[in-house]
Amino acid sequence: MKSTVETLEPTKVKLSVEVDLDELKPALDKAYSEIGSQVTIPGFRKGKVPAAILNQRIGFGPIIEQAVNEVLPEYYGKAATENNLRPMAQPEVEVIEIPTSPSEGKLVFTAEVAVRPEVELPDLHNLELTVDDAVVTDDEVAANLDALRERFSTLVGTDRPARDGDFVVLDLVAKINDAEVDSVSGVSYQIGTNTMLDGLDEALTGLSAGESSTFRTKLVGGEHAGEDADVTVTATGVKERELPPIDDDFAEMASEFETVDELRDDVRKQLAEVKASRQVMDAQAKLLSKLNDAAHFDVPAVVVERAVNGHLEQENRLDDDEHRAQVTADATKGLRDQIIMDTLAEKLGIKVSQPELVDYLISLSQQYGMEPQEFISAVGQSGQIPAMVADVARSKAAAHALREVTVKDTSGNTLDLTKFIGSAESDAEQAAIEQQLFEQAAAMNQQAEMNTMAGESGEGTGEELAPSAADPAALPEF
Repeated sequence: MKSTVETLEPTKVKLSVEVDLDELKPALDKAYSEIGSQVTIPGFRKGKVPAAILNQRIGFGPIIEQAVNEVLPEYYGKAATENNLRPMAQPEVEVIEIPTSPSEGKLVFTAEVAVRPEVELPDLHNLELTVDDAVVTDDEVAANLDALRERFSTLVGTDRPARDGDFVVLDLVAKINDAEVDSVSGVSYQIGTNTMLDGLDEALTGLSAGESSTFRTKLVGGEHAGEDADVTVTATGVKERELPPIDDDFAEMASEFETVDELRDDVRKQLAEVKASRQVMDAQAKLLSKLNDAAHFDVPAVVVERAVNGHLEQENRLDDDEHRAQVTADATKGLRDQIIMDTLAEKLGIKVSQPELVDYLISLSQQYGMEPQEFISAVGQSGQIPAMVADVARSKAAAHALREVTVKDTSGNTLDLTKFIGSAESDAEQAAIEQQLFEQAAAMNQQAEMNTMAGESGEGTGEELAPSAADPAALPEF
């Protein structure tokens, strides 16, 4: 096989491929065998018809056509790999020449395809990121304790006018042109949540039990939804939260601690951990921003267009130009970020082990509420395993990159993020342990399958999840 590449655009190339007739022989033999098993020719058993007879009876055309359809994706993939291309979309394939007989000609085809652009990334050791301090203030501790107190609060009636945060039992009557169109009664509502009608919070504020107020608003439900109506609200009862005092009794009731000082210290510790983890997320976002600022490249327009059309089609908004512009901007940024992280993963030599992939798929299965094996099977059947591998690689690349850059807080302190992103040594140890456990589990599973099948056929087979770097979305369809 011979192949050449011509750059048409910064993100689009034309791949020209030539395949000699000798290289097509296995595919031709397979095509002869398959077609021979489907046709009936007097004097020959199905599947035993000589190639020369098939050429005579049905012609060489159908044979070579099936063989070419069989090998085109394979040779396209080989050519892309040999030329270090990273396809990002389906290619536009044109067959230029095919063999004219079993002994003459060759396969020649071209494939125009969007590819991942070359991206120059800065030296990570020269990058410095600044994130917010992880200092926990007394006010933040007090606010979290108040939130905990609210969970153990009680509602008590009050004679004073209603104010923000109070719970009001109310009746509502809606009228349009003095005709009543809707009403509810005995509804409990907390002022300030704005979960019912626009203007209700303002109308309720200042009302005491038994008082009413009328306001104009748009109805949000029923047959008159969207129409303006005059709504009269009557407060039949006002209740306020009564919070328990912050003392040792509260600490024992609300936590595993015996004193409020212990509870306060634990709240401060938890807030510090949350802020430290936010520093990591902030550092990741700022790392990507820095890389974006330093990298200059175009994204494949066809990939963006495909994503945008798919999104708008799902929303049934293909003709919404304003929304299309926003979705296009979002898709372009998302693709740009993806290209940068994929390039970073390659630069850092990131590899994804099978245990890492399986762990990731198991975590996703829990998010989707599916059994792990069922989810993995579905992902595999839909051809999404390469995408999952890429997700894991990008995540690992971000963690590895943060070990090489300098991360400081606003006070100038250099941060040690290994608690959250690990270290090279811990990664190596964990990978070795996971691989060993994975291999043991695979061996046990294979042995169990062999034992189960021994009584049926005397043979056993075991399948292993093998992630591929190829992107099925970038393979040609014929």
